[in-house]
Amino acid sequence: MAITLNHTIVPAHEKEASARFFAHIFGLKYEGAMSHFAPVKINETLTLDFDNRDRFEMHHYAFHVSDAEFDAIFGRIKEAGIPYGSGPMSQDDMKTNSWNGGRGVYFKDPNGHVLELLTQA
Repeated sequence: MAITLNHTIVPAHEKEASARFFAHIFGLKYEGAMSHFAPVKINETLTLDFDNRDRFEMHHYAFHVSDAEFDAIFGRIKEAGIPYGSGPMSQDDMKTNSWNGGRGVYFKDPNGHVLELLTQA
């Protein structure tokens, strides 16, 4: 059996607002709180469980996406007026990168977590 990541907890100031933001930007569904968490199912094997925390360190979440998914997500990022950037040290230069022959972009969610999209791993 291959090892797969099943879920991870994403700390948030307001878990449901954070789950809605993430689901909207990534074109996913948020179906409401479940128990203590505000889960967003990424695919058949991975769920992000947003959870309220008063204080937390910012995290980096990177997502390998298809070209079509990149276009759709990046379109929603620009439509929402979210600053984005081409690298981890240039997260707001309003450029994308072309690393490994693909496209990539970095942006932050409302909690300050860095989200990365890449079309080539």
